[in-house]
Amino acid sequence: MEVQIAEASFTAMKKASKASQINININITIPVYWHAIQSNQSLIGGHVPIHQINNSIKVLNEDFELAGFSFKLMNLSYVTNQTWFERDIRAEMKEVLRQGNANTLNIYSTSLPGLLGYTTLPSNYQLNPKNDGVVIRYSTVPGGTYYPFNLGKTLTHEVGHWLGLYHTFQGANCTGKGDEVWDTPAHEAPNFGCPRRDLPDTCPKQPGKDPIFNFMNYGDDVCLNEFTAGQVERMHQQFMVYRRGKP
Repeated sequence: MEVQIAEASFTAMKKASKASQINININITIPVYWHAIQSNQSLIGGHVPIHQINNSIKVLNEDFELAGFSFKLMNLSYVTNQTWFERDIRAEMKEVLRQGNANTLNIYSTSLPGLLGYTTLPSNYQLNPKNDGVVIRYSTVPGGTYYPFNLGKTLTHEVGHWLGLYHTFQGANCTGKGDEVWDTPAHEAPNFGCPRRDLPDTCPKQPGKDPIFNFMNYGDDVCLNEFTAGQVERMHQQFMVYRRGKP
């Protein structure tokens, strides 16, 4: 029901703002503030070396290049706070650290036990601007230790959410609107690993096999390499409706 309400609102706002007429061939540059939360300055304590931060931004730019988004690191801050690192105190952390406005991407790297990452959707911004941003497990950056999720694709996936995309398996069934994107094949559940042969097809009566290579699925990092044209269109429309020019 929450998704249905959000989509009804998006449809109305898209029409009012003429976002459906947007030129998706125009590149949008997004300023980035990276907050590296650590318990100490050791690798096991959450310290992410600056070259891994830079490589993360490099991967992000490569993955979104064809989608028309680029990312510029404006500032990197190392925050030594054992409580924030060991416990998910997101409200307190973001209240203190968040920078910029609606079109500013704040990235928080921390320990995040049990998760790879999470984020807020564009439609959430107006209700709680300070909560906006992406949180990732620090060891998922390129060259990190969390194999097979250490090529930087967790950040790409979460930024996809930050730009308005759902999982490709949204709704977890073969009918309905799924992820609200016209060209992502329906599938009943997330795909894990990276099958190279006999691609799964959990919705055989629907067009296309499961999109195992899509950034918004759950495959291993080495498997993820694409957004669809429909996803690109949706990201630009969501950005125009919820993020561009908003304080």
